[in-house]
Amino acid sequence: MKISAAATVAFTLTALLALAGCASTPGTGGRHDEMPGMSASASADVNDADIQFTTMMIPHHQQAVEMADVILAKDDIDEQVVALAEQIQTAQGPEIKQMEAWLDDWGIDMGNISGMGDGMMSDTDMEALEDATVNEASRLFLEQMTEHHQGAIEMAQTEVDNGQNPDVISLAQNIITSQTPEIATMTEILATL
Repeated sequence: MKISAAATVAFTLTALLALAGCASTPGTGGRHDEMPGMSASASADVNDADIQFTTMMIPHHQQAVEMADVILAKDDIDEQVVALAEQIQTAQGPEIKQMEAWLDDWGIDMGNISGMGDGMMSDTDMEALEDATVNEASRLFLEQMTEHHQGAIEMAQTEVDNGQNPDVISLAQNIITSQTPEIATMTEILATL
């Protein structure tokens, strides 16, 4: 049985068109598993929820680290508050780097993204923390960070419920698992101040 050249070309074009129809670009809600440079696990499907969570959580984490920096720069802060601030820095710094790497792999430029995540502090809130006296600073940090963590947990739960990429979902679950007990710790410390 002979296949004509025209039939071969028609078959090839049909296959190419079918493959092209499966492709999508970041941010469209479609599949993103064809992007070069992604690890095997990161190359799994990436949907809009994964992208939104990652782009919102980076500035959220950056602000938490900034808040920790402010409290650690002050003298005579309660030891428990210092330990908590150091714990936040240690956990969230590497997570920021991981999320930035994902966005880079996905071809997403953070410079084009704006918006505030849940629980973000305003400029006024941050100034109040910077200007606070020692006793007031500990209390303000704990209150603000509790609100900040609650916002992070809400965003993380949305990712767990709606995300597609297993690495991103795993990070979101880790945020819920680690920040929930930190809220309890902060509530306990606040009661002693």
